[in-house]
Amino acid sequence: MAISGLLRVLKKNNRVTRREACQLRGILGLSFCGLGQFRPGHALATSCKVFEKEESMNLPAHKLDGNVSLETTIKQRRTVRSFANEPLTVTQLSQILWAAQGITEDRGTKRAAPSGGGLYPIDIYAVVGKIGVRDLAQGVYHYDPPRHSMERIVDTDQRDAVAVASLRQMWMTTAPVILVITVEYDRITIKYGERGKRYAMIEVGHIGQNIFLQCQALGLSAGIVGAFYDTQVTSAVNTAKNHEPLIIMPIGWRG
Repeated sequence: MAISGLLRVLKKNNRVTRREACQLRGILGLSFCGLGQFRPGHALATSCKVFEKEESMNLPAHKLDGNVSLETTIKQRRTVRSFANEPLTVTQLSQILWAAQGITEDRGTKRAAPSGGGLYPIDIYAVVGKIGVRDLAQGVYHYDPPRHSMERIVDTDQRDAVAVASLRQMWMTTAPVILVITVEYDRITIKYGERGKRYAMIEVGHIGQNIFLQCQALGLSAGIVGAFYDTQVTSAVNTAKNHEPLIIMPIGWRG
């Protein structure tokens, strides 16, 4: 495929598979070899994540009805900083991840939260504690929206490490699960330039509210943290390269 053709694909924002995206990145990198100021990592808004020793698992199907009205969840929603010592179920975690970033379009790609240009620069990592989720091993999991699945990328309980990285807010460790929500800016600035960073921050706000309301609808609660050392968080969670943490949300039963 000619370079001009590849650029037309990017300009039109056509959806491609992860494999195709990685192939396009390689083609662009080779084609522009020798152009000193060109950085192929910025030429394609896609996330080619590579995790060593990942373990993948499909999640239970999400539900489209519940026992609580949207209006009630909005009224009752509160930020919580104390959690009971009770694990979640895999079904509950699945529903929360779907509400945050799951696919909501039949035979399509649209997700639960709006995204500038449909570029979806946000990723979600679930830090699961020891006995944090019934029938699920402790560790750090990366959520894959198109497949509604998770890959385990760390096999240890990293809640303490995340809390220490968050200015030692150790109350976070009482939550059975801590969600770390990250952004890969290249996936949106490729189209919108520096303003794309603002769009990404708007998007993570929508995602955070979705998590709050879904937790409330399930009888659970959530907290939210914005004070942390970025590099320490990414190290604790073992995020993919260029995934920068934006917010952290502990979730569980209210203490």
